[in-house]
This record gives sequence, structure tokens and C-alpha cells, in this order.
Amino acid sequence: MTAQEIRKILRSLGDVIIAEHSQRFFKTGEGDYGAGDKFLGIRVPVLRKQVKKYKGISIKEILRLLKSSYHEERLFALLMLVEKFSKGSLGERAEIFELYLNNTRYVNNWDLVDSSASYIVGAYLEDKDKQPIYNLAKSKNLWERRISIISTFHMIKRNDFSDALAISTILKNDKEDLIHKAVGWMLREIGKRNLSVEKTFLKKHYKEMPRTMLRYAIEKLPELERKMYLKGLV
Repeated sequence: MTAQEIRKILRSLGDVIIAEHSQRFFKTGEGDYGAGDKFLGIRVPVLRKQVKKYKGISIKEILRLLKSSYHEERLFALLMLVEKFSKGSLGERAEIFELYLNNTRYVNNWDLVDSSASYIVGAYLEDKDKQPIYNLAKSKNLWERRISIISTFHMIKRNDFSDALAISTILKNDKEDLIHKAVGWMLREIGKRNLSVEKTFLKKHYKEMPRTMLRYAIEKLPELERKMYLKGLV
């Protein structure tokens, strides 16, 4: 199966109405975070079905799809890389990890990051030096910074919070709303597993955190406690 054959299949599944909605939803207007992105109009469950159907495609062909100007073709490529990574040998996982980091310019929207970063970058670095995600956290590129924090979700699920907390500290003064949401989300996930760890972090940083980041982080706390945080009274 080639990239060109996959393109034909995906484009046959597109829907103009869905595409128009996606272009608004993913903020593709001039000056927006997804400016210039193009959509075929394919729902994610439909894409995942195609991934299962054509998982014999080679890494070389996947890379060609990852470089597509169409959002769903890039998402298909990333979901395919996740699939191959999960089933791959150590060598294949290393190859996919390197390919991912060398092509982050194509992982350029929040859904593309969220459906791949923890499953590839986080999973690969689980038992290795985490310096790559610290480098990404200091990137000028919004999506690389989001990759850095979302990658830590893999460790959070294994009750290892150290890197998530460290990356959150680096990003707590970030100017981008999509980073605020991602950091708050990861802090909330830590709280689901160990509330005292999250609260210790919040006690130290909550007064200087962006409002959106704080709201996401405290979303599961009791209402009265949430109000105390928002008023700076904790």
C-alpha cells in the first residue's frame, strides 16, 4: 500500500460539510493557531478504522502522508505511527521516535499532538534520559512545547510525576492558551492519581499560573475549594 493509494481512499471518504466545520473548529483563519490548514472532512473513528485496515503500509510511505497539506492525512500518518510503535521491536520504536522528533513541524495542531506524543515520545523515553522533552519545552514552536508536556502523560499513567511537574514549571508562564490547557490537564491527571502531589505543586505556583491553566488543574476539586484557589485564598 502506497501513500498515493491511501490518499485516494481518504479523499473518497471526505465530506465537505464536515471539512467546513473542522476548519472553523481548528481555528484555521489568518492569525489563528491553525492558519492555512486544510481538511478533507473525515471523522476520527473513520480514520482509525482505515489505520486498522491498512497497517501494512511502510514507514517511508507514512512519512509521505505526514508531510501532507491535509490535516486528516497527517492524523492518519500519526495514528499509524502509534500503531506501529505499539507493536514494534526496539529498533523499530527507535526509528519511529527519531522520525517523529525530526518531523514535528507536521505535528502542528493540538489533536495531532494529543493523539501521538505520549504514545511515541513518552513511551520511548520511559526508561531513558528525558532531555528531549526538556529541549522541546524550551522551543519557540507552540506545538513542540505542547508535545513536551503531553509526552509526560505516559509517565503520569505509571505514577511517575517528576517530569510532568518539572515541565509544568518550565511552561507555567507560557503565553499560549493551548499550553495553559495542556499543563492544567496534566496537573489534573496527576491529581487523579495523587491529589497531595498536585496540591503541593499548586500551593507553590497557583497564584502565578494563568487562569486557564489553574481552572483546568482544579476542575475535579470540590466547588468550594475551587473558589478558594480562584480567589487566591488557599
